[in-house]
Amino acid sequence: MTSVPQPALAAEKVRHGGLSTRYAPAPNSTGVQEYMNAYPQSGATEPNLPPMGRTEYANASPRPHSFSASRWIRLYAVDLLTMAAMGAIGLGVYEADPAPSRSFPIYNLDGAIAYPEFAYPLRKNIIPIWLAALLAFICPFVFFVLFQIRLRSLELLLGTTMGLLESLITAAVFQVFHKWLIGGLRPHFLSVCQPRVPPGGPLTGNGFQGIMYDRSICTGDKSTIDDSLESWMSGHSTAAFAGFVYLFLYFNAQLKVMADHRPAYWKMILTVAPILGASLIAASLTVDEFHNWYDCLGGAVVGTFCAFIAYRKNFAALWDFRFNHILLPRSTSLFHRTPIDLEAPTSRFSYSTPEALIQRPVASEGGWRRDLRPAGAPNDALGV
Repeated sequence: MTSVPQPALAAEKVRHGGLSTRYAPAPNSTGVQEYMNAYPQSGATEPNLPPMGRTEYANASPRPHSFSASRWIRLYAVDLLTMAAMGAIGLGVYEADPAPSRSFPIYNLDGAIAYPEFAYPLRKNIIPIWLAALLAFICPFVFFVLFQIRLRSLELLLGTTMGLLESLITAAVFQVFHKWLIGGLRPHFLSVCQPRVPPGGPLTGNGFQGIMYDRSICTGDKSTIDDSLESWMSGHSTAAFAGFVYLFLYFNAQLKVMADHRPAYWKMILTVAPILGASLIAASLTVDEFHNWYDCLGGAVVGTFCAFIAYRKNFAALWDFRFNHILLPRSTSLFHRTPIDLEAPTSRFSYSTPEALIQRPVASEGGWRRDLRPAGAPNDALGV
């Protein structure tokens, strides 16, 4: 990584067995003394740390406090209760009957089927909705756990998982409201509706020349008809993009694919793979004829939007490679009124060089777990 001279930092080369180098804050720099006291590194008794080997230094994770399950629950109880409430709302709306009463033609004036794109046969989903939602959670979570081999932080694992759940739940509630209040015809609607309108007979509907009908002409199964009226927007696509775009952002942050060096190609492949997975799940719905292409596109946009918001809500940046792996702090909440020791009540991340060293990404390529000297042009994060 390239470095930018910092007034508050003095480069001090420390060798251990002739193997490694690191850079430590200057002991008398303004604000650095307080930082070092608040965030002591392993084995350090004063600002100039004793020599460490490459492995020890890379694994030394400065933390202002140790993890406490009871403290974590009190800090995030409101979020957990809100997620449970949102889940209950989403489930209730999902089970509700379609709100709109749509009008649609069956035949044109010449007797031809008006919308053959809604006349496909009813087939089984290639990927059921429960499986799409499960994959959108399980696949990212597995990588969150695997990355703990390097990160070794239960608090980071829980925070990352909370962000994933926030993305999935928010996107799910968003799309079920659209299904309930807006809806739309699935490609197999006419097959499950089984309308009692004889072809070539007189048009007895409503609207201009009586060509429009509503669901009252349907003779098929009520629950299947209800489902066929809720094509907009795709729940599969929404869940897939909400989960896998979040994983894409996580991979980019932890592996430093778009950073200040040229990483290995396999990291780019791994980072892009979640987008491939999400797009395949969404596109499969046009093969089994459960959704129109625009239903899938709408779900993808909503899922992506929720993933971006959820990730940025929990991490210090989206694209700024210096900070996008850092979980933002929280020291107070409704059930935890007193700030955590050594943390300000505002729990703000100031995007300073010392703070950028608190958490380290998975990547070691480019010096990220050795030199750890943030530099470069900011994008959606300011400072340094």
